[in-house]
Amino acid sequence: MTSPAPVTPERIMQFAWGYAPTLILEAAIRHRVFDVLDAGPLTLAAVAQATGASTRGLSAIMNALVGLNFLEKKGDTYALAPESAAFLVSTKPAFQGGFLRHASTQLIPNWLHLADIVATGKGVEAVNQEGPGAEFFKKFVIDILPVSLPAAQILGKSLKLESATAPVKVLDIAAGSGVWGIGVAMASPHVRVTAVDWAEVIPVTQKVAARFNLADRFTYISGDLGTVDFGTGYNVATLGQILHSEGKQRSRELIAKVFAALAPGGTIAIAEFLVNADRTGPVNGLLFAVNMLVATDNGDTFSFEEISAWLKEAGFVNPRTLDAPGPSPLILATKP
Repeated sequence: MTSPAPVTPERIMQFAWGYAPTLILEAAIRHRVFDVLDAGPLTLAAVAQATGASTRGLSAIMNALVGLNFLEKKGDTYALAPESAAFLVSTKPAFQGGFLRHASTQLIPNWLHLADIVATGKGVEAVNQEGPGAEFFKKFVIDILPVSLPAAQILGKSLKLESATAPVKVLDIAAGSGVWGIGVAMASPHVRVTAVDWAEVIPVTQKVAARFNLADRFTYISGDLGTVDFGTGYNVATLGQILHSEGKQRSRELIAKVFAALAPGGTIAIAEFLVNADRTGPVNGLLFAVNMLVATDNGDTFSFEEISAWLKEAGFVNPRTLDAPGPSPLILATKP
């Protein structure tokens, strides 16, 4: 009979250093390591000269990045691994480094208070409230735009908007950078987007829409999601990563409000960090629920079954999922 494998603390020790890769990657991005190496393999001395950072500091983080498979090393030269070339060079459209900056400067400092937060059930600050929230989102919505844009583009294609011959009205709720409206608008010149967000965030949305040459197809409504008038007659409404910060009751109310704003036959599209019905996975959704504990007053992550029930309660039919790049599939439903 085979003896069971011995229990060791190895996994615990790995998690004890779990903060290190995020901060190492973020330091490399700040010092333009990936940008400089995008031109081709270089020695440590050449990277130091190009970036102005110390050879001691660069040696430590670049060797760690080799161990983490973000850089490759041959002799005394360093080169980008394919993953880094695709996602960590700041001039490339799929750049993901903004999320790492977000983690190191906005998330980790608040997570350091987690033990006290668990005791009280109260987060450090509620980013779903306009005061702290507007300042928080102004700083990071552009950084996470590349994370959501591929899914937003797939949403636009799935709605078959390329065959539209009449105006398509899209309501982008809690628009932030406007990425969901932008992704859908890229599918057809007939799309017109109404972006809703706090007044302090709207200028960011305007800036990004202009960057994508879509300024003339966006209009704006500023105000709090719970009280502002969305208008009516929309063909599509997007809720891109917003329900988790609102919590269960406000999410149900928001979905009902979206139902009233859509025209018959309209589609609601929801992006979320989904968990399974018994909350045993996926791990990213469970971890994000803790992030909502830290950062909101009532936020959480939800299952497809929960959100589907809220959609049906509001009057939507045919709740379904759409595979798209991101932490979870999109959830779609139709207003009869």
